[in-house]
Amino acid sequence: MTSKAAKQPILVPIDFSPGSESALLQAAELAEALQAPLSVLHVVHDLTATPGYKALKGAKKQLRRMEDIAAEILQEYMQEMQKKYPETAALHKAETLLVVGIPVTRILEAAGKVNARMIVMGSQGRTGLAHVLLGSKAEQVVRLARMPVMIVKDSRKK
Repeated sequence: MTSKAAKQPILVPIDFSPGSESALLQAAELAEALQAPLSVLHVVHDLTATPGYKALKGAKKQLRRMEDIAAEILQEYMQEMQKKYPETAALHKAETLLVVGIPVTRILEAAGKVNARMIVMGSQGRTGLAHVLLGSKAEQVVRLARMPVMIVKDSRKK
């Protein structure tokens, strides 16, 4: 393996779902096997019809930016995964990325920006009318990506 390939990260977009956890674990295993860095991406889907702020209940009843809340959730999620899977070294060394926008577009942009060697992402497994109406982010990424894409199904589904 060339040193250039070893420096190219495996990008794993997550949405905090069980499918994302399966994809994150698969990506971490691949990163360790390939001695590659792991980049964990979360896209804050900021719909133009909704404001970029969310009210939080609490003593101060303050308004906070969605990105700030998502950054905290991403950090907590990664800490939870590191605690849940302490033997998975790639999770402890992973770089986290947070961007705002349309998920498919931002995933592809992030992959290019970090020069990802591949993208590993979970599949929500929609079928029928839901799939036709909503499409599949994973399917769109597979079609549009310039690098290999691995789709991981949630292993806990029956």
